[in-house]
Amino acid sequence: MADRVTVIGWDGSPLTGAATAALSAATLVAGAAHHLALPEIPAHAERIRLGSIDLAARRIAGHRGSAVVLADGDPGFFGVVRNLRAPEHGLEVEVVPAVSSVATAFARAGMPWEDAQVVVAHPRTLRRAVNVCRAHHKVAVLTSPGAGPAELALLLEGVHRTFVICEELGTAREQVSVVTSDKAADHVWRDPNVVVVIGGGPEPQATGAWIAGRHPAYPRGVRGWALPARAYPGGTTDAGDESGEGESPGLRAAQLARLGPRVGDLVWDIGSGSGALAVEVARFGAAVLAVDSDPAACARTAAAARSFGVQLQVVEGRAPHVLERLPEPDVVRIGGGGVPVVTAVTERRPERIVTHASTRDEAEALGAALSGNGYTVRCSLLQSVELDTAAWSERERSVVFLLSALRSDLAP
Repeated sequence: MADRVTVIGWDGSPLTGAATAALSAATLVAGAAHHLALPEIPAHAERIRLGSIDLAARRIAGHRGSAVVLADGDPGFFGVVRNLRAPEHGLEVEVVPAVSSVATAFARAGMPWEDAQVVVAHPRTLRRAVNVCRAHHKVAVLTSPGAGPAELALLLEGVHRTFVICEELGTAREQVSVVTSDKAADHVWRDPNVVVVIGGGPEPQATGAWIAGRHPAYPRGVRGWALPARAYPGGTTDAGDESGEGESPGLRAAQLARLGPRVGDLVWDIGSGSGALAVEVARFGAAVLAVDSDPAACARTAAAARSFGVQLQVVEGRAPHVLERLPEPDVVRIGGGGVPVVTAVTERRPERIVTHASTRDEAEALGAALSGNGYTVRCSLLQSVELDTAAWSERERSVVFLLSALRSDLAP
């Protein structure tokens, strides 16, 4: 097998001494076309055009001599190092890194990036990458053919973002363009490229930041989930608020647990009310579409999102009709609308649906609509009693049926 495999990162700048020494001793060099044209590659070395990393790794494993793999940017960051280190290849890897394309893209934009999300977009993961762009203020997207700036822009329809598009970084053809997301779909962009996606309000201040990526997205001093109603604009008391039982902290906690929102998800919150649940879902890093027919409720939801520093999209309209034009959801919370809304949601085939009912008859009707449309249903009767701790007397009692449904093809 190969005596040594050296992976060299290339960012367009002159190669380091370590990289030049490794190349001069190489008997096999793998890389893209522009890598294999570098003058430092020995004339006698076997050259492999890098397409499938696994195929190249098997070729390298059978080679006797010194192998070098050239890759753009930092090969240890969403790069070839992970594939080459797979146990089935049995390769010992030494890495000579370069500046990553993400770091270079932010440098071209003149922006810090310790608070940025970084995602890889392939045709199969494009929707999840777009959901991250919906949910976060600053995202770097490592694109691929079929999942580039134009495709990102098309799926972000209705969400305003600024794109910093960096084409062919480190080459003589490097170009950096700044466009709004609605204009990015009207152009053909050269590969490879990196897109820095910015927007959704002023840049969050990361003063005192100690961890890279997403920072805690809530006001200083606030901790926990299923916060009391008074924590949100328009909320009133701990026991309830003007938005109804769907907003009570106890039910909201159970709904969050059943939904399981995560980064990369798109969550529909139908009947967003005060926006409490929509904001708490967004705090988990998921993208949120908060739907309500009441303009005042939409305004409260938008105010709650601003207060907590999270990104979400508010959609004013009456379900089920307004749902027809929304992008595909991963999980859905239904705060009202009955069987017609539940049926319309099942037709979009989200993984999970959570709703509630105030009576057993209503719960049975909703459960039948869910199970009849291909979902496995669980129902719990939740009872809670708020106590006045001054006198330890009952202050508020609530009883509600919580229904959670999992798409049957995903059920255990």
